[in-house]
Amino acid sequence: MGEFDGKVVVVTGASRGLGLGCAEAFAARGAEVVMVSRGEGELEAAAARIRGSGGKALARPCDVTDPAAVAALFDALPRCDVLVNNAGGNRPMPFLDVPLETLDHLLDLNVRSMFVTAQAAARAMVRGDDGGAIVHMSSQMGHVGAPNRTVYCMTKWAIEGLTKAMAVELAPRRIRVNAVAPTYIETPMTKPFFENAAFREDTLRRIPLGRIGSIDEVAAAVVFLASPAAGLITGSSLLIDGGYTAQ
Repeated sequence: MGEFDGKVVVVTGASRGLGLGCAEAFAARGAEVVMVSRGEGELEAAAARIRGSGGKALARPCDVTDPAAVAALFDALPRCDVLVNNAGGNRPMPFLDVPLETLDHLLDLNVRSMFVTAQAAARAMVRGDDGGAIVHMSSQMGHVGAPNRTVYCMTKWAIEGLTKAMAVELAPRRIRVNAVAPTYIETPMTKPFFENAAFREDTLRRIPLGRIGSIDEVAAAVVFLASPAAGLITGSSLLIDGGYTAQ
């Protein structure tokens, strides 16, 4: 349970949902978790919750869409062993109705900021001699298409490509880069969708295992990919989708 003792793990979008779940999972395994999010109050409360359970967590408010702020965040760290590149969002709507503001917002948050954050983390990792691991939060929608999610799918397909290219280029630096690609997980972001009975029924019909996923299941996959047990895995995307993309 202490495989991350002495390691510094940075988690973006860490104040709630998948990010908080990942932060808790790493802290439970001995890591010092640097939790990153825009909302200072909510972020500090989340970090305090981890510390109250005996974990090590630091709240570092930062807007990941601000490259200067991201660079300053990583420059201030003594080391970075793992990045969980999780911050992102979605605004489902029909393709014909997508305004440029929505397109630009999701490209900025889901692609540009993830690239910038990964670049800053990798630069911090190469300052040391131990390499590191980067896990991008992708989606099953980075492997398929879906109505009302054209922009989201586009951004997640971009992250899948980024994962492979980074993995090849950073391998000589002993930095492994992978992605996790969850199906629908009940989080604060997706909860409103599942309150629609028709949407929930249709979603469950599309998942062969017949249920949506849990935050803990995704966090476990992220921890595995960042751990020594995955030492020969890089450039991969681990689907946590209940069989959604297998059909």
